[in-house]
Amino acid sequence: MELLEITEKHTMRREQAADLLRELADALSRHNGVDFLREGKKLHIRVPDEVEVELEVEIESGESGIEIEINW
Repeated sequence: MELLEITEKHTMRREQAADLLRELADALSRHNGVDFLREGKKLHIRVPDEVEVELEVEIESGESGIEIEINW
């Protein structure tokens, strides 16, 4: 049973996507978690010291992508 799911999809420049990934990485390494601001409320997700990371690369003729999933 899911307690909460937040899904977002944005179009941005490649450099902006890199900045977003850096912010996420900094939050994980410095603050042991990540913060999300939704509807004026701050949600802090604590992340344990050990996580499972899945990296998926898809190359297709019309669209390609990289997925990074972190679970614990």
